[in-house]
Amino acid sequence: MADLEDLGLIRAPHTSAGRVPTQLGYRVFVNSLLKMQMPERTDSQEIMSVLSGAKGTDELLETASELLSDITQYAGVIMLPHTETAKLRQVEFLELSEERVLAILVTDDGRVQNRVLFLDKKLSASELVEAANFFNSRHAGKTLQEVRHRLLLDMQKDSDAMNRMMRTAVEMASELLGDEEVSEGFVLRGETKLLGIPDFDQLGKLREIFDAFKTKQDLLGLLDKSMRASGINIFIGEESGYSALTDCSVVTAPYETDGQCIGVIGVIGPTRMAYEEIIPVVDVTARVLGSALRSLH
Repeated sequence: MADLEDLGLIRAPHTSAGRVPTQLGYRVFVNSLLKMQMPERTDSQEIMSVLSGAKGTDELLETASELLSDITQYAGVIMLPHTETAKLRQVEFLELSEERVLAILVTDDGRVQNRVLFLDKKLSASELVEAANFFNSRHAGKTLQEVRHRLLLDMQKDSDAMNRMMRTAVEMASELLGDEEVSEGFVLRGETKLLGIPDFDQLGKLREIFDAFKTKQDLLGLLDKSMRASGINIFIGEESGYSALTDCSVVTAPYETDGQCIGVIGVIGPTRMAYEEIIPVVDVTARVLGSALRSLH
């Protein structure tokens, strides 16, 4: 015991307490001693059954996050798919008033983005349909990243080289696609399960964690870091780089479609979580989620 304490692997939370692992101790355990326990067959079957029944991308993501929380009894989180890798299915332009148009973008993963555009001049319903048809004929089936690149090239062309309708379609689509980070959010479910965990019995700790969930920036940064790394990622305490998550561990795994990572799924809980059980559940859920997303398209 004394040797482990000298190495910084265990500590006493207070004078009369027994020894508990430090964050370094958990890291050594995860890296060197951990033996995975594959999910119970019933859990695996439940994951496949529940996710296969979801209709549409949004419902699927919400269901997966809630299911992961129910199985682990911690908070389940899913980073929404990066739309830059999604392919354009179609755009529509609908008249709202003389100067306002509702622009609707649909991607191949079933996600829909709406934006109200303000125009300098009124366009008839038939002109809006013509503009959408022109745009779709040129860009449908391409990734949003490719579409943005082509729009930049089109915008740089001499106005005389494009007729009025072409120019209008390009301008409206450019405004619709103006935000490069369209889907940079996450679905979080089961965060209230953290309220009953002794590790978070201090109100200040919980407030920090829930503030991080609310503001999103820290958690999005961590999920983005996970997405850029390969395979399963385990952030123990301070390894996350965010003070609000100092007393938490976050286990994430990427989910893919067509061999390309489009997001990550994970669990947020205390540093003393049962890693040997949590890691395989997150991994299996990520794989099933990717398969379910492919089946939707």
